[in-house]
Amino acid sequence: MENIGALTEVSLLILLSLYEPRHGYAVMLFIEQKTKGRLRLGAGSLYGALNNLADKGWITPLSEADRRRKEYVISDAGKQIVQGEMERLAELSAIAAEITEGASL
Repeated sequence: MENIGALTEVSLLILLSLYEPRHGYAVMLFIEQKTKGRLRLGAGSLYGALNNLADKGWITPLSEADRRRKEYVISDAGKQIVQGEMERLAELSAIAAEITEGASL
């Protein structure tokens, strides 16, 4: 897998939210709930991010039975991106723990 660099927190949360099919408003609620209200996305930001992730092939729009509520789901490529980001964050956390362990603050 290519090195894509770090994901933004919002991109990662959107990808995680789409492990089951959701429409945009449900993605917004998922992110607000999981971050306990710390992150609240506006519609413009969310739909811009969804379009960007779809263009990259990381999410897939599902059939549009109701055109007002287009649903998306994470693709296999998106799942690989999430896995890579989880590994990057675990490595970063381990480095931070190693450095700060026993450090006096």
